[in-house]
Amino acid sequence: MGRVALVTGGTRGIGAAIATGLKSAGYTVAATFAGNVEKANAFKAETGIAVFQWDVADPDACANGVTAVTSEVGPVDVLVNNAGITRDGWFHKMDHTAWSQVIATNLGSMFSMTRPVIEGMRDRGFGRIINISSINGQKGQLGQVNYSTAKAGVIGFTKALALENARKGITVNCICPGYIDTDMVAAVPEKVLEGIIAQIPVGRLGKADEISALVAYLASDASAFMTGAVLTINGGQYMANG
Repeated sequence: MGRVALVTGGTRGIGAAIATGLKSAGYTVAATFAGNVEKANAFKAETGIAVFQWDVADPDACANGVTAVTSEVGPVDVLVNNAGITRDGWFHKMDHTAWSQVIATNLGSMFSMTRPVIEGMRDRGFGRIINISSINGQKGQLGQVNYSTAKAGVIGFTKALALENARKGITVNCICPGYIDTDMVAAVPEKVLEGIIAQIPVGRLGKADEISALVAYLASDASAFMTGAVLTINGGQYMANG
């Protein structure tokens, strides 16, 4: 059995591309999902990747879920914190539920998913933690104060955790995708989508497989000297030092 990779939100969109990409690279992969059992089972049937259902916003569910993955698949060597939600709206009209749900899922899950695996990684002297942030965590976005806050927090989490674990053979890196051609983006009204693409210098949406390829590199032995990095992959829409 090869190294074990756990991908949160790994049965749809970018997460599914990451999970299948890691399997193709030789990893034994487990993927989590929150609620769509039908989609998850179809993904499992198509790919042979083990799927596990839990809410990454729930710390106890994360701890129990990691225990289940460890028992059924093996100790987690590579963790990809990909799961996320949006609850968009202007801040002056936003209620606390829309705020707290996004913070818990997109930022709180960094603790709740990473804490159960980090000690094992330290004991084994190897680990790869790859956090998926967003272009909007770097530059901000109208109507996404909650989302942008959470995704900016992911960047800080990445850098601090990288410092703490660098001497233990564990790398911690962050990817900030721009607008990627997924079902979520495809649901955006055509005129709005045209306006988004007009802002992307390469003139198109990104592909989920392009994110997956970057994750596969960060998960590999070849990336051992890269930690605490914030990598933008957005077609040139926003250029930042991280």
